[in-house]
Amino acid sequence: MVHSPPQTEWHMEGNWIKNCSCDPGCPCDFNAAPTHHYCEGMVAMEVADGRYGDVSLTGTKWAVTVHFPGPLHEGHGTLQPILDADTSQEQRDALLAIMSGQAGGAMFEIFAAITETLLEPEFVPIEFEFDMDGRTARFTAGDILETESEPMKNPVTGDEHRALVQLPDGFEYQLAEIALAPTVKSSGGIRFDHLDGHSSLAEVRFSNNN
Repeated sequence: MVHSPPQTEWHMEGNWIKNCSCDPGCPCDFNAAPTHHYCEGMVAMEVADGRYGDVSLTGTKWAVTVHFPGPLHEGHGTLQPILDADTSQEQRDALLAIMSGQAGGAMFEIFAAITETLLEPEFVPIEFEFDMDGRTARFTAGDILETESEPMKNPVTGDEHRALVQLPDGFEYQLAEIALAPTVKSSGGIRFDHLDGHSSLAEVRFSNNN
């Protein structure tokens, strides 16, 4: 019997943004089809505390842009990793191993299973602003990705409208503030430009040792 070598233990926790082409209230959280049938958008993380074996991931920032032609569980997805230019080679190797699903971790293994095309990564300066309580965020990756989040508004009164999604067994997050993404624009390997889409803001923890 051939035994696979043990995986390097890793964990990451920090701020999380998911902005996409769907209407606010991500249908994926409810096992429903995307608003426009396809799904395009991004996820991004600012790692407040993390480690991959002996490599510190604390302070790193990364994102992934995605395109799925239909509901995510049907697969055929295209993904492009984007890492902060400030990451070291060791951090890049660690993050790409995690993001590819090769290092374990439920969410990353799931995305690996539904991805048909994994594009070459980009290494560009990343800016990440995040206020979960205020339901605001801003993310830029060089000149290839930009998005922002702001509170949803009541269409009658104009007052801020607050909504939370709680997923006790969620593999992505357990609790997220839902916001509006006025813009979600990518000019990298996956190109899209969406207005007034969905935004999830959460504090997350991922690992391969749950």
